[in-house]
Amino acid sequence: ERLPAVEAGEWWPLREVRLRESQTCPPDYLTESELITLMESYGIGTDASIATHIENVCRRNYVAVTGGRRRLVVPTNLGVVLIHGYQRIDPELCLPTMRGEIERQLALIAQGRADYEAVLAYATDIFRRKFAHFAANVGRMDELFEASFSLQAAGLGSKPLSRCGRCRRYMRLLTVRPQRLHCTTCDQTYSLPQGGTIKLFKEITCPLDGFELVLFSTGARGKTYPLCPLCYNEPPFEGVAAEGAGGMSCTGCPHPTCRWAVAQHAICGCLEEGCEGVLCLDPTSAPLWKANCNRCSYLVHLVRNAHRIAVSGDACECGARLLHLDFNKNDTPLPGGDTYFLGCMLCDEVFADHLAAAHGALRHPKLKGRGRRGRGGGRRGGGR
Repeated sequence: ERLPAVEAGEWWPLREVRLRESQTCPPDYLTESELITLMESYGIGTDASIATHIENVCRRNYVAVTGGRRRLVVPTNLGVVLIHGYQRIDPELCLPTMRGEIERQLALIAQGRADYEAVLAYATDIFRRKFAHFAANVGRMDELFEASFSLQAAGLGSKPLSRCGRCRRYMRLLTVRPQRLHCTTCDQTYSLPQGGTIKLFKEITCPLDGFELVLFSTGARGKTYPLCPLCYNEPPFEGVAAEGAGGMSCTGCPHPTCRWAVAQHAICGCLEEGCEGVLCLDPTSAPLWKANCNRCSYLVHLVRNAHRIAVSGDACECGARLLHLDFNKNDTPLPGGDTYFLGCMLCDEVFADHLAAAHGALRHPKLKGRGRRGRGGGRRGGGR
């Protein structure tokens, strides 16, 4: 019903209050005639070839045209997985504008307004580079097909683990190599770091997309860090630190307020020569506390048996951020029975007897000496 004309400050009696719950519905599938109209609008095909294009995708089982008066073009499971794979590797290949641009260039040749050799070189160069990029990342397509068409997708070799941020249903962890998460509702597969274990991380959700975080670990002697499945596969920030050759984990995320992002746990730059990563405190490593690099496999074992270690907002003169240390009063290494200490892991002697790298020689000069006192300088808070 059309609302009557109203003016600011005018009062109207309230006769009834109703709360109606409903859900949005996706648009219906395209009809064959609608698809032909869209192809013509983007310049894809000609009057003679459009029907052949539709016949080809039907014969390859990418779509099916239903019978009846409307003749809907319905994508098959194969077609859906294929387009998801293209979107993960090179989204431009899914756009109608790419094919339309080539058709436009061919029309210019026919009109004598473009040089054949120039257009051929241009198109060949574009698709040569796209082919090389696609071939280098084809493993992402393999993961989607394995998750959708193998027995693992039916539940064998998989188990429910974490909630999808899009549909809020549980995703399944495919335990066969390569391990990955698959959402059967959204028909999406998410790659995970390899060579370790994956488990749910306290049912904490990512503030960016609502996906539940998972915890990756290579054991007590290796690295442990949380990650968001979507951010790991589709990093929302450019130029962030990546875990080796993988995607963005929480220790590389520059989110300003998330308690698991790099801003909350960064201590100093990685001490491994040539690495541009950041050493981050592993908050899950108690009581064998350690700090991991968010780029390479370098890690540093810190003080053992501390009740709590947290990164301070203050920095030492050497540039490293200070650490809060809380010890149990019956097991404190601090003189005088103190249980609290604020200091630098590179400069203060409290760390000197415990600090050790997990691999390689320690090349940072501040890690070689003992008894050095920096700005941290034994700032003890007294017995608590």
